[in-house]
Amino acid sequence: MYFVLFLCSSMFLWAQKLTEGSFIERLKQHHPLLRISDLQPQMGSAVLLKAKGNFDPKIYGNLDQKYFDGKQYYSNGDFGIKYPSFLGLTFKAGLEGNRGTYLDPQAKTPSGGLFYGGVSANLGQGLFIDSRRAELRNAAINLKSTQEERRLQINQLIYQGGYAYWDWFLAYHSVVILQEAYDVALQRFNAVKTISILGDRAFIDTVEAGLQVQNRLTLLRDAHANLQESNNALSTFLWDENLSQSILNEGAKPEETNEILTSLPLVEWNDSLLTNHPYLKINHFKLEMLNVDRKLKSDRLKPYVELNYNLLNEPVNYNPLSDLDINDYKWGVSVAMPLFLRKERGDAALAGLKIQETEAEILQLRAQLALKIKNALIDLYNSFTQLQIYQQTVNDSKKLLDAERNMFDNGESSLFLVNMRELAYVQSQLKLLEWQTKNKQFGYSFGLATATLF
Repeated sequence: MYFVLFLCSSMFLWAQKLTEGSFIERLKQHHPLLRISDLQPQMGSAVLLKAKGNFDPKIYGNLDQKYFDGKQYYSNGDFGIKYPSFLGLTFKAGLEGNRGTYLDPQAKTPSGGLFYGGVSANLGQGLFIDSRRAELRNAAINLKSTQEERRLQINQLIYQGGYAYWDWFLAYHSVVILQEAYDVALQRFNAVKTISILGDRAFIDTVEAGLQVQNRLTLLRDAHANLQESNNALSTFLWDENLSQSILNEGAKPEETNEILTSLPLVEWNDSLLTNHPYLKINHFKLEMLNVDRKLKSDRLKPYVELNYNLLNEPVNYNPLSDLDINDYKWGVSVAMPLFLRKERGDAALAGLKIQETEAEILQLRAQLALKIKNALIDLYNSFTQLQIYQQTVNDSKKLLDAERNMFDNGESSLFLVNMRELAYVQSQLKLLEWQTKNKQFGYSFGLATATLF
């Protein structure tokens, strides 16, 4: 029972006039693909969080003991915390406690343990950039890229929805025009048939009139089928806040043809139409990440030099800083470098070549987008010109039809000529309707080309 009531309410929800503005607003609020597009920045934020995790402080501990023949050979314990900073320095602090009968003399510590605290730094490779910092920078760039990808997805959705709305507009008003033409033909057929029976007109005229009824009925049925398909297509874009799809009832009406604005847009081609285009931004972000990769690969041409320095102190009453003496310390340095650097030089060269390739791709993409925008502007402006022409054609066709009907009523014309005038008038109406639709759809094409629908 509740399901039936819900279904009926959904069906009759759109059994009224549906304007383009209300349709697009509903689309932007409730369509599932919009919610999916919101996941892109969330994924970017998750990747950034993961990259920041490389700099999280870590606690560590190690306990190694050996017992044999009733003796404790050794017990080595080392517990502390390590913090890899954004500056490339790694800070470390801990407590080491070692004891045992056969303990290595250099590992011996005071009975209360030995506190150490210090820093390790890369003085060659890794001084300005390393894998962790490169991953963090790329994650931050990727987050901005996902926001532009979201823009692209939403623009594409609005474009598809807008196209579907105006296809529905065209299908609906085509039915209205053809229904009127059919009603006129049927009315004339009945009138001619009555007059022919009375002997005031040749019976062959009923064949002519009946043929027009059949032709227009065929067109009308095709138009009704097209309207049903357009209804179904538009319904795929109608959702409510509960992610339930609404059904566009056959009684729903789009905007009226006389409500369509046909003023020329105040838009001309200029480079600013490309400045903030998401496609270009995404590729520039890609270029930024490649530059980060090149810096990382170039950094590996340097020798690996790691310096470690730790202050040492015996805690007193669990205070690791009591009686601290700067002369008690432990330090070390590690150095390594391949002799020929062939792998490193190859990686650096590949990184540079990828940047050159991407820069060329951006130039090509910019040219393609400019062409697409210019063509969209041409189509849009041409549609306004065509609208003016067909508006005049409709007016002139109506004048000729009215004159031909008057002549027919006065016995100065034939049914064939009246039908031809009516056909020309109907075709001009349909053509005007088609260009009204194209004008609006070209507007969406321009918005998609410039990514300004959202």
